[in-house]
Amino acid sequence: MTKGGVSFTLGGIPWIKFSMPNSPTRPPAINGVNASTVLLLAGPWPTLLDALCARFPYLTRMRWEDRFARGRVLDTTGNGLASDTPHVGEMIVHYYREVFDEPAIPFEETIVHADAEIVIAEKPHFLPVTPAGRHVEETLLARLIRRYDEPNLAPMHRIDAGTAGLVMFSRNPATRASYQALFREHRIVKTYEAVARPLHQQSFPLIRHSRIVPGEPFYRMRETGGEPNAETRIDVMERGEHWWRYRLMPVTGRQHQLRVQMAGLGAPLRNDEIYPVVDRREAGDYARPLQLLAKLLEFVDPLTSERRRFTSSRSLIALEGG
Repeated sequence: MTKGGVSFTLGGIPWIKFSMPNSPTRPPAINGVNASTVLLLAGPWPTLLDALCARFPYLTRMRWEDRFARGRVLDTTGNGLASDTPHVGEMIVHYYREVFDEPAIPFEETIVHADAEIVIAEKPHFLPVTPAGRHVEETLLARLIRRYDEPNLAPMHRIDAGTAGLVMFSRNPATRASYQALFREHRIVKTYEAVARPLHQQSFPLIRHSRIVPGEPFYRMRETGGEPNAETRIDVMERGEHWWRYRLMPVTGRQHQLRVQMAGLGAPLRNDEIYPVVDRREAGDYARPLQLLAKLLEFVDPLTSERRRFTSSRSLIALEGG
């Protein structure tokens, strides 16, 4: 780790990629997407185009040439760079992530609350919170940046693209750390609802402690032995013949925590395409949304000491059916 970024190697060459969310020289957002920033270290590349092609080998040279031509690669003052700019020593470059033929997500978010400090948005199933994979402009963050024309908006936490429900955003960089502390210090209550198979042998409410680590393939997590790093409080809200409705209250915030722990108990969430086994559906298949909903956020406001409670108006499917 280095100041302002993450260091790593690619092809045996050291790189640093980082972002400067509150930089006074940060370029403006385009279509709700903020510029990314990369530090290109000294290397054997005659031009900036050559260096970027080496740094991002999964993007074609033609794509980078097109970005240069459209002013999507900038220097630290926000001025467009030419593709034949000499690569000399270390260079900080801003660029805009783009996905050609990015699929539209045909579901809309709603705003539950907005004030000078925070926005509470209600996310539909399938919409990512931040850029990932084939979605850059079709994310909750980009949509809100476009809605409010506020490139400094920042999510305080994440929920999976497949999960619906509440997400909190900070509007004011000056007070952002106070709201981030709510999550870091476990001073915010997050309540989810989920539909999953019955757990007849369990007594409720129960607390699931487990250790969650990266699994295979790369996008999956798994439970393993060792010191627990994930905790969730689980209760039953409604019991059907084939499915139960659960209340899930995560204390920690590990990636895929609720999905992994419920699958580990023997009750994978309904329509989960990666737990307990991978069963990925075709892009654009919206027929079976993951039955997980971020229903409630509760906390004491760090600026006003007011107790705040926000509830999603969305609901999951009925329990009937096999």
